[in-house]
Amino acid sequence: MRQGKFITLEGIDGAGKSTQLAWIVDLLQQAGLQPVVTREPGGTPFGEQLRALLLDNASVMHAETEALLMFAARREHLDKVILPSLTQGQWVISDRFTDASYAYQGGGRGLSQDKLKALEQWTLGTLQPDLTLYFDVQVELGQQRVSRIKHRDRFEKEQADFFQRVRAAYLDRARQFPQRIKIIDSSQSLEDVGRVVEHSLQALLENG
Repeated sequence: MRQGKFITLEGIDGAGKSTQLAWIVDLLQQAGLQPVVTREPGGTPFGEQLRALLLDNASVMHAETEALLMFAARREHLDKVILPSLTQGQWVISDRFTDASYAYQGGGRGLSQDKLKALEQWTLGTLQPDLTLYFDVQVELGQQRVSRIKHRDRFEKEQADFFQRVRAAYLDRARQFPQRIKIIDSSQSLEDVGRVVEHSLQALLENG
């Protein structure tokens, strides 16, 4: 059986990932696929418990604790959802994955790349997504979008300078891995963003 494809969506809070997720699922279903849709942190019962802890506004933790919890949730996610699905030939779409740790815990919190690389290698081995769609947006616009959310979580409440560092780290990752990470300007109209997404997926479908 042919291995499934692994697609991840990334972006700062307010970048529009959730809006595009439904469109991506629809495109893949039109191509005859039934993708597994999941998210990080979370994706498993244990991971969702960690997600609640990580996003809780009452949680106060060291940056390294935050990173370790993220990777703990990711390890369960791989074991219970991602790897079994890919092995069965299913396509998997994850709302955030390891690039988010480099952006949020690395860029945002200031953790060293070496520590994150060690955690990545330990947790993932050689696994990398087949395609990462990075939805890029200016921090000011992202915060405008997030401000409409009535109950914001611990990350959504961070200040603009935090998200500037997160965005810079994402763009740095995209420069490091241009073959995998597709930068999409999500300040465009939904229709324009959708066309770029469709083009990116079409290339993967044709090669899949």
